[in-house]
Amino acid sequence: MDPLLVITNADAGTADQETLEEGLEILRDATDVEVAATSSPGELDGVLHRAGSRRIVVAGGDGSLHAVIASLHRRGDLEKAVVGLLPLGTGNDFARSMEVPLDIKDAARLILTGEVRPVDLLTDDEDGVVVNNVHVGAGAQASRRGARWKKRLGSIGIGKVNLGKLGYPIGAFQASFMPPSVRLRIEIDGEVVNDLDQPTLMVAVGNGISVGGGAELTPDADAEDGKADVMISRAVGPISRFGYVLDMARRRHRERDDVRYLRGREVRISGEEFYAAADGEIDGPLRDRSWTLHPHAWSMILP
Repeated sequence: MDPLLVITNADAGTADQETLEEGLEILRDATDVEVAATSSPGELDGVLHRAGSRRIVVAGGDGSLHAVIASLHRRGDLEKAVVGLLPLGTGNDFARSMEVPLDIKDAARLILTGEVRPVDLLTDDEDGVVVNNVHVGAGAQASRRGARWKKRLGSIGIGKVNLGKLGYPIGAFQASFMPPSVRLRIEIDGEVVNDLDQPTLMVAVGNGISVGGGAELTPDADAEDGKADVMISRAVGPISRFGYVLDMARRRHRERDDVRYLRGREVRISGEEFYAAADGEIDGPLRDRSWTLHPHAWSMILP
C-alpha cells in the first residue's frame, strides 16, 4: 500500500479529532501515514509541496476537499494526484454523491481497498474550481444565509450530531422569498436556454448531486460522465416559490413545469448582479461568469 499524507483542519474540534483517530488507527495498521494540520492556504500549499508520490487523504468536509483540489490545480499537480476522503464535515455532499461511506472507519477501509477512478472537475473563467456544485440566485442566497444558521445551530448537539445540517434548508426557505428573482441569460454549450426576459429563481450547475447536507439540486449528476447537470428554476411567483421549495425537499422539483433540467460542458451566466456559491464559497456580486467541465481531471479512491 502506498504511503498516505492525511490533511486535516487545524481548527477542527475535539470531537472531530477523536473521530479522525478512529480512522487513522485503521490506516496506520496498513501503511505509513503522516498527518498534517493546516489552517491557511499558505500552509496547505506548503504541505502539498512535499507530498511527493504519496496518496493524499482529505480529512474534512466539502470545504476541505475543495481547498485541497483548488491548491493542487493551482500548482499543476492535480492530474497526477490520487485523493481519498475521510468525511468529517457537516454536509459531506460530495462524499454522498460518490458513495464514500460517512462512517469514518468504513471510509478508512475504502482508502485501503478502493478503486482509483478519474473524476470530473468544473473550472470558472478566473481559474477557480468547483468540485461538487455551484449555484446562482436563491441558491447562493441560501448558502449565504445557511452559513450563518449552520454556525448558530452547529453548537446545539454533540460533535457531528448537531443541528448544523438544518442551516441550508432554513437558508433556502428564507432565500425563496428574498430576493424573488433575478434576470439572467444562461447559455449551455453556446445555446441560449434562458434569456433576460425570463426571470429565474435559481440556477445550479452540478458535478455532484446535492448541497447543504442533502438538498439534491441536480439529482442526476454524475461526476464521472464528462458532463455537468444544469437545473434552472423559474418558480418566481409567491405560490410557485413555496411549491418549488417543498418539491425540492421531496426530490421532485425537476418534474415541475417551471424547472428546466439540462446537461452540457460549458455554462455561462450573465445579466443582473448575482452571487455564486461554489462548494460553499460565496463570490460576487457578479455580472458574468462561465464554467467549463473537464472530464477525468483528477483521481479519487472510490468504491
